[in-house]
Amino acid sequence: MPQKKIVPYQDTWLYRIRHSCAHIMAQAVLEMFPEGKLGIGPPIEDGFYYDFDLPRPLTPEDLERIEARMREIIAGNHPFIRREVTPEEARALFQDQPYKRELIEDILQRGTDEYGNPLPPGQRPVLTTYRHDTFEDLCRGPHVEHTGQIHPGAFKLLHVAGAYWRGDERRPMLQRIYGTAWETPEQLEQYLWRLEEAKRRDHRRLGRELDLFSFHEIAPGAPFWHPKGMILFRELERLWREEHDRRGYQEISTPILVHRKLWEQSGHWEHYKENMFLLEVEGQEFSLKPMNCPESTIIYRSRLRSYRDLPLRLNEIGRLHRFERSGTLHGMLRVRQITMDDAHIYCRPDQILEEIDGVLDLIYNFYQIFDFEPEFFLSTKPPKAMGDPKLWEIAEEALRQALERRGIEYGLKEGEGAFYGPKIDVQVKDAIGRDWQLATVQLDFQMPERFELEYMDRDGTPKRPVMIHRAIFGSFERFIGILTEHYAGAFPVWLAPVQAVVIPITDRHLPYAQEVGARLRAAGLRAEVDDRSERMQAKIRDAQLQKVPYMLIVGDREQAAGTVAVRLRTGEDLGAMSLEAFLGRALEAIRTRQCLGSRRESLRCAPARSWRPSRTRSSPPTPSAAGSAGAVGIRSRSTPTAPPSSGIATASSTPPRSAA
Repeated sequence: MPQKKIVPYQDTWLYRIRHSCAHIMAQAVLEMFPEGKLGIGPPIEDGFYYDFDLPRPLTPEDLERIEARMREIIAGNHPFIRREVTPEEARALFQDQPYKRELIEDILQRGTDEYGNPLPPGQRPVLTTYRHDTFEDLCRGPHVEHTGQIHPGAFKLLHVAGAYWRGDERRPMLQRIYGTAWETPEQLEQYLWRLEEAKRRDHRRLGRELDLFSFHEIAPGAPFWHPKGMILFRELERLWREEHDRRGYQEISTPILVHRKLWEQSGHWEHYKENMFLLEVEGQEFSLKPMNCPESTIIYRSRLRSYRDLPLRLNEIGRLHRFERSGTLHGMLRVRQITMDDAHIYCRPDQILEEIDGVLDLIYNFYQIFDFEPEFFLSTKPPKAMGDPKLWEIAEEALRQALERRGIEYGLKEGEGAFYGPKIDVQVKDAIGRDWQLATVQLDFQMPERFELEYMDRDGTPKRPVMIHRAIFGSFERFIGILTEHYAGAFPVWLAPVQAVVIPITDRHLPYAQEVGARLRAAGLRAEVDDRSERMQAKIRDAQLQKVPYMLIVGDREQAAGTVAVRLRTGEDLGAMSLEAFLGRALEAIRTRQCLGSRRESLRCAPARSWRPSRTRSSPPTPSAAGSAGAVGIRSRSTPTAPPSSGIATASSTPPRSAA
């Protein structure tokens, strides 16, 4: 299939709407707080934000007043007017805005944009502003033509967060107002429903309630795995190992603490040092490994390799550590301690397409188990890349051929490859339509060069192998966080920490319940007996809250007949059946890694209400629109994402990597 056209986020109509909303919001805030100081205000995925230095904390009532004033400004149909300004004009215009003056000097002296990001190579720094009504801001655009092109019923201010200026905890803490904006009120309503559903599915809350994992201040960014959480981890490990063993991978394990000279040779010391944990040991500098790939080359070099030995597929479940700023940590989704499901394939050039094809097949097989439909993107050479440009061209073309050979439609992400090679990025949508990037397949000619890897070819001459880096889950932590939200904690039977709970109706039925529980465990089920002195209905409700797939109720009739009355966590009553019949049903679901067989469990397992627009709310009339509308939900890979939580929170204010 041909490469699919992806419209860059900054070229969409939604981007213009959100960018313009950020300016309109800033005007309303400065009218409320004339002494306020402006930070930056970019569009982001699904919305926008603006940072302010204000004399007092904002309240929910303030956000309502700001929203109301924004609607008045929108109704004025004020045009957005762009103009270039000289440095002197810019300094005079923003003489009372210290953060803007800092950005102006950065633009002029360091060649950055108005958000502090480096300009593209060859682009000269230019100072431009956009003005609407009484408000003028340092900005490159783009914007809508006039405020009336924004629907007054299709935006909303969401919450306030603390954000350090320029993402630096040594700089002032500003107040960041997050908002969202869409083309229509219906799109806004759908997005707000998705936010509420995301709160209900928040893996951090479910992790506590289901006793899976927890986080503590003594180890920021590193989860404490509870026994039930380790069951999830081990089941995924088992699946991972089964599939890799079947496909000819050989598992390895490499050290966590590694001397700096390895990272200097691999290029990580130059390109990734700021993300590494460094330690001095006996006067020498070491690092906790942030990647597995350089160490796998040590195993490759441990013996002479022949062309007959290739492909050599080495897989590793490796514990990594990467320095992430405290403000960016987010439960399992952004951690400092990572368990990576890595593999590195060493192959001859003539084996590249076949090996990548095998990896793509593995990705499809893995993701169909979780009802994930993969979407593929080819990420090309980034601005800061190492190695021969010709090798980059060869690598990019090989990945392109691999995708097209399988008939995979793919998008292109220019400049988003790894510093050592291009890659295929794989995204999936979860049960409520959110995109998640999971698998990566990277083709690397650079690492074999830097480590002087060789194999003896048919003619007896040494040749360089090609290295394919790939991960399927991405990391166990992040994948489990995503699965927890995808299933809303109602994991498939094979993955559920507790697969069945036996509930005696009264205490006199407890001996039979214990007998049933013992037989279930003997058959291989993770089963518990609820022997508390509680009412049966309370026990059923607690089991449902714990998302246990099967509840086996036993009373006089069941004890007399040697049966169990089976209920599903969805509330479905399967009635009485023999224990053998239940075991056959449950063990088959586990063996085939199925769910309960009820489509009422969203994406096979997790209840999810489908969204419907309200028919009772009155919507403002749709304004005229200029330009072409961008697709809803286009994801910008280069801008920060507003967290889906509400209320006051602390967040990093690292500016987006590409400005608009």
